[in-house]
Amino acid sequence: MKTNLADIRKDYSSRNLDTKDVQISPIEQFSIWLNQALEAGALEATAMNLATVHSTGKPSSRIVLLKGIEHGRFVFYTNYNSHKSEDIAHQPFAALNFFWPELERQVRIEGSIIKVSAEESDRYFASRPYASKIGAWVSDQSKELANREELDSKIIYYQNKYSEETAVPRPKHWGGYALIPTYIEFWQGRPSRLHDRIVYNLEEDIRWNIYRICP
Repeated sequence: MKTNLADIRKDYSSRNLDTKDVQISPIEQFSIWLNQALEAGALEATAMNLATVHSTGKPSSRIVLLKGIEHGRFVFYTNYNSHKSEDIAHQPFAALNFFWPELERQVRIEGSIIKVSAEESDRYFASRPYASKIGAWVSDQSKELANREELDSKIIYYQNKYSEETAVPRPKHWGGYALIPTYIEFWQGRPSRLHDRIVYNLEEDIRWNIYRICP
């Protein structure tokens, strides 16, 4: 039988959220929710949808992994020649979205994006597994590839160039970005689509205003 998508519904009812229950700092609140997602065994709890805007005005999104929360910034790593990086170079603002269905929660984050320092990128790159380091050299991310064999041959080339016994250097085209949040929304699923939505909005770059918005 063909499934009617319009008939698919799930009523959320396991938790609630109120302004009196949240931390003063949205970063502290996010850390609490992220730890609870990890403890609940959420699949890829650090996975986040990253939305950017192309120079043509077209939006684009993809899933990337959060690799740190440093100085109130959300950090991820990628190829600086990728489509997402081209978008960021044109428009240094982006949005993140975390979804943890196990807890009936999502977090929406908006803000500006900057590159992290070369030293930060070097430290993180050095901590990566050998195969991931080689992968950073192999992939011209987002560029057209003739076939899988072309990619496999590049793997062999860089494995021969950098053995597991050597210190693999970080490619200059690979590194980190940090999103500096100005808006963070915590969404808790509730019955009948009347969800709890608590917003932190940064005012005058110094103070977080906390309030509830309609579902």
